[in-house]
Amino acid sequence: MIYPITIPTNSDLRSFNFFIVEGSKGLTLIDAGINHEACWQQFLQTLQCHQFLLEDINEIILTHSHEDHIGLIPRIIEKHNIPVYVHAEAIPRLKREKSFFEQRTSFYERLYREMGCGTEGEQRVQQLKNIVIEKQNEGLRADYRTLSENDYIINRKVIETPGHAPDHIALIDERNNVMLGGDHLIAHISSNALIEPYMNGERRKTVLEYVESLQKCLTYDIDYCYSGHGERITAPHLLIHKRLKGIERKAEKFLSYISEEEKTASALAQHFYPDKYYTQFSLVMSEVIGHLDYLEEKNKVEKGMENGVWRYKTVKHIK
Repeated sequence: MIYPITIPTNSDLRSFNFFIVEGSKGLTLIDAGINHEACWQQFLQTLQCHQFLLEDINEIILTHSHEDHIGLIPRIIEKHNIPVYVHAEAIPRLKREKSFFEQRTSFYERLYREMGCGTEGEQRVQQLKNIVIEKQNEGLRADYRTLSENDYIINRKVIETPGHAPDHIALIDERNNVMLGGDHLIAHISSNALIEPYMNGERRKTVLEYVESLQKCLTYDIDYCYSGHGERITAPHLLIHKRLKGIERKAEKFLSYISEEEKTASALAQHFYPDKYYTQFSLVMSEVIGHLDYLEEKNKVEKGMENGVWRYKTVKHIK
């Protein structure tokens, strides 16, 4: 049995969702909401409504390590010290390991410079440096246990679904064709494939990873998907095909602009997102860079470096 905990929000996300799963050996918490008193109270109320106690929860499983999925962990484990199951890539993020975040900041400094972001990129990197200092003592200390592809936990199969986050996993109940999908699928909006580095500092091609993860899900019979935001998804395969077509459509839109003359990723971002470029800089740059990777993979664009900046142009195919 799955018991949703839903925290409404006025943002485009509509809600923050996490879930209590009842199994033969007790309760499991899937994700942990936001760090907010209203979320904590809703969590306790949901337990009480179904005549559960906090002590009935045996473990927490995180679909990924983003802040809106981990918020209540400190409160829970302070009162009831239970293990937290995660993908291995989540651990340095959750612990806020200094070396990892310093390397990550250097990664974005180089990325935004090479993508032609100029002053706006420099300002964003300075913000990241400030955040590293501000949050250096906010790491989550817990009994972390790792999950990876094809593991089974609470009678559900773990599949790795990178794209939205490098450490993203989904859980599939193959008996009942139900997926606990985190932010891999959201009914009313497409998930952002956020640009991230590998552990060695190299750049992940996150839109390509996301496409591969979507295609992986098509190989499973899934009738329902519980999402981290918005409503439960009742036709996951149809939504997956819609998302794949959306990626293709957006890539072609970017391609039509590049066909006029070579462009930097920053120029593309400013053209298509003139306001959001400044208000949602990292999201917009992830969107543009990821779709340029997609076009490169399709051999529709190629890039060359000029004065330390990548410039993209269309590939001329010989007929």
